[in-house]
Amino acid sequence: MKLKSQTGWYQGRKALAAAFLGVLTLVGGSAQNVFAEEIVGRLSYHWGPSHTAAGWAVKFAEEVNRRGEGRIRIDVYPQGQLFGIKEIVGALKAGSVEMGAIIGIVGFPTVVKDFNIASFPGMFESLEHQRSFFQNTPEGRALWDETVAKTNTSLVMYDPVGPVLTCSVTSKLDSIDSYKGLKARRLFGTEKPLWKALKVDYQKLGTKGVYTALQTGMVDTVNTVPNGLRAYSWWEFIKYCQLPYQSYADAYLMANSDWFNNLPDDLRQMVLEVGKEIGDAATAGIMDASADVLDEFTSQHGGAVTILQGDAKAEFDQILKEKVFPELSKMVSPAVIEAAQNHPAP
Repeated sequence: MKLKSQTGWYQGRKALAAAFLGVLTLVGGSAQNVFAEEIVGRLSYHWGPSHTAAGWAVKFAEEVNRRGEGRIRIDVYPQGQLFGIKEIVGALKAGSVEMGAIIGIVGFPTVVKDFNIASFPGMFESLEHQRSFFQNTPEGRALWDETVAKTNTSLVMYDPVGPVLTCSVTSKLDSIDSYKGLKARRLFGTEKPLWKALKVDYQKLGTKGVYTALQTGMVDTVNTVPNGLRAYSWWEFIKYCQLPYQSYADAYLMANSDWFNNLPDDLRQMVLEVGKEIGDAATAGIMDASADVLDEFTSQHGGAVTILQGDAKAEFDQILKEKVFPELSKMVSPAVIEAAQNHPAP
């Protein structure tokens, strides 16, 4: 009896200890979840706060933070606080920042030359047309895959900056002759053939330096998206812009692939879902937002918009065909040019 009693007492203590350990395990696991270190990603972009693309980037970060519920947080660094328009590709590749906004026609051709196709005047009819080329044609898809591989980046969200047009301080831009002697800012390589054909002097200049350059007369002409006029206050000096639009400048919120692929699966999927939702809204509104900026430019800032048509447009198109495109064709492989030319708009 005594031995039986002691055995029962021992077995009872063993069961109690096991139960206690189970409770500790549950509590410990809960505590670990509660106090797990929050994942922080820094999002760097060069836009000013009033730029439409900046507003969508902020909405993306806010929505990720809301859905992340303390597990992930995106901190936003605007206006080039971390990296500028020319620096962000290298910073993302090296892992110096987790996320960043890349203007495709500015950043990617420095890594893969064929990406210059995105800025060919008149090559694509819309942002959707351009994206369809990169995603749905063998040549375009191979070019996109090569680009993200070489930059060690993953696409999180489309955040377009808008259609590109030429604007000037001094010229109405209403004829080929009206370009002669202008002093232009050059941001990306495919601008050079156009400026040369139009007999425009040009110099390479980053976005940060344009305001002062316009103010001092160092430059008087820029290729820009309408949002640039407002976001950087360039319309304090610029008085004329020219339509139709030349091309479509897409921007991408990209993540360093090493960081992004190491996120827990559910968080990575959530970030992509937010990127799709916000990116669709950004794309749907960019053309109207651009038109609104031009309306404000003319109604509140004394600006004028010239629409090339008739003989003036025919003369411009001839310059593009005879002098500009032959030079541009040296910047992109023939197979990519042919594929882009043959790819129908969606």
